[in-house]
Amino acid sequence: MNDGQNKKPTHLRRGPQKRDGKKPPLPSYKRGPFTWLIIGILIFTVMMMLQLWHKVDEIRWDEFVEHVENRHVESVVIKSTEIIGKFNERGVSSLGEQGEVSFVVYYNPEVHRDWLGSGVLKENGVEVKIAPPRAWILNLISMILPIVILVGIFYFLFARNLRSGTGGMLMSFGRSKHRLQSKDRVKVTFKDVAGVEEAKEEVAEIIEFLKNPKKFQRLGGHIPRGVLLVGPPGCGKTLLAKAIAGQADVPFFSISGSDFVEMFVGVGASRVRDLFRQAKENSPCIIFLDEVDAIGRKRGAGFAGGGHDEREQTLNAILAEMDGFDTNDQVIVISATNRADILDHALTRPGRFDRQIFVPFPDLKGRVDILKVHARNVKLGPDTNLERLARGTPMFSGADLAAIINEAALAATMADKDFVEMADLEEARDKVRWGRARKSRVIDQKEKEITAYHEAGHTIVQSLLKDADPLHKVSIIPRGPMGGATFALPEKDRTIFTKRYCMALLQVCFGGRIAEEMFCEDISSGAHSDIQQATKIARQMVLTWGMSDELGPISYGPDPAIKDQMFIMPGEKEYSERTAETIDSEVKKITDEAYKKAQKLVEANKDKLETIAKALLKYETLDADDVELILQGGELDKPTVTDLLAAEQAKSDAAEAKPQGQPEQSSE
Repeated sequence: MNDGQNKKPTHLRRGPQKRDGKKPPLPSYKRGPFTWLIIGILIFTVMMMLQLWHKVDEIRWDEFVEHVENRHVESVVIKSTEIIGKFNERGVSSLGEQGEVSFVVYYNPEVHRDWLGSGVLKENGVEVKIAPPRAWILNLISMILPIVILVGIFYFLFARNLRSGTGGMLMSFGRSKHRLQSKDRVKVTFKDVAGVEEAKEEVAEIIEFLKNPKKFQRLGGHIPRGVLLVGPPGCGKTLLAKAIAGQADVPFFSISGSDFVEMFVGVGASRVRDLFRQAKENSPCIIFLDEVDAIGRKRGAGFAGGGHDEREQTLNAILAEMDGFDTNDQVIVISATNRADILDHALTRPGRFDRQIFVPFPDLKGRVDILKVHARNVKLGPDTNLERLARGTPMFSGADLAAIINEAALAATMADKDFVEMADLEEARDKVRWGRARKSRVIDQKEKEITAYHEAGHTIVQSLLKDADPLHKVSIIPRGPMGGATFALPEKDRTIFTKRYCMALLQVCFGGRIAEEMFCEDISSGAHSDIQQATKIARQMVLTWGMSDELGPISYGPDPAIKDQMFIMPGEKEYSERTAETIDSEVKKITDEAYKKAQKLVEANKDKLETIAKALLKYETLDADDVELILQGGELDKPTVTDLLAAEQAKSDAAEAKPQGQPEQSSE
């Protein structure tokens, strides 16, 4: 869609020029030796099958004479030292075999020449043909051809591949498995990347270097040789690397870290050298190493480290190649990982991947921009509000947001709609995060009531606590592993969590269990995820955030600097047993306090909670406006799920009956 806008005139494109003024051609990939070997095997197999199908028996001279005298031979072809013949029906029946059977006889011309010329063959009804003598050159070719074939196979399998370096002796294992996209095929630009504005600003100088390297050489500056993109999965690291290549209008070499390592020793290092060699021949260009942690892990840590490990040899080859860059080499190496903490320090030191760019989850503005990018080719309805959708998707990655737009478009298409509505987008968001709604699931009425009161408990606490996030909607329709859910709509992205906000989260978690105990006179296992979430928040408050009055502002969590080292045994704590007891006591104290506060709030609004639960049983899903109307004492007046299904059925029945009435009206 941006092809015409992003292409620059030919005279403005820059790149390394050879002495003759021409750029090196892109590498051409011909049919490899492994392919030729397969073709040769297939041809040999076909020839063997044809030879077996055309059956020829070898017989002795005395047997041949006997068959001729018994009139068993139909025809013969006499060559210089052999006779090829064919039995007639009488001869085949005498041999006890079915079908035509050929034979061959080898003879001595000096001994049997007189017998062949005596006319015995024609007297016994044999058709005789004399084969012309074969030239000596054909005999020479038949002798030399097998030797030439063997030499050719040896050349393709060994000698030709020895020039590709270590690992290239067997077929093409030493060749790099990268995927090359020429600058004419890289169509992704910064217009297709949103939500990572800071990262785009950091790589702007790399693009300028690829376009105009002399600008940086004027003041003696050196551009970073390697850029490490760090961030959670799905946040756009690969897309950003492609956009850099598209924006700079240069070729793009991409390969995954796992593609370097094979079962053969030395293959990974050979592929690294082959990749960097081709990149230098096609400079300016970008090398993109995806999932670099597959080969860039720390060396020597743990019990399995070793200097001769294949993965470490591959890493050493990458380190050596990046050190071999000249200041004029316009090759930028970009790598991506979500485990930067386990990378070897030699890989991230200055001179290699010395520029680390963090690609985080997008904020509210970034999510709006990402949704707009993915919705450019989607027909949106007048009621769609991408900003509202972005508010309801905190901690969603760019891939999640793209999936939301796509799922909404698919749902609207299946429903025969003219455009995507807001309801489709919200349903797609819930489907991406929690799974598809299981509306066909048969639920027991008692279980449905428990779920309704449970979600009503969450709803009443979520709506009345000012420190909690605003309510978005509540539903008792099963979705994924959940029997129901209460959705919040954060007003902003939170980068810090206050103690009041954490206590409000704990109260919301306990609201469902309290409502079950109060109205159903029993408790169920439906609160297990709420209990897990509340316990996790409370332990985080005590161990990491220093929100405990008893323990104070001290961190008792694992040290991030040493938590990944293998010599720390699992379960080992950095505090005493007495401190562990205090931690458990403080976690229990915080959860009990939140439980009591939530219990008082539910008891004070018992009637409103029961009204919300009954409305959930009737309508199954309530939005924030419906809950607000109930809290203010109003009554809901909207069609139920049963009414909507009946209206849809009536509409379909009317559509089927309408064509039947048209002929009667026309006849009148």
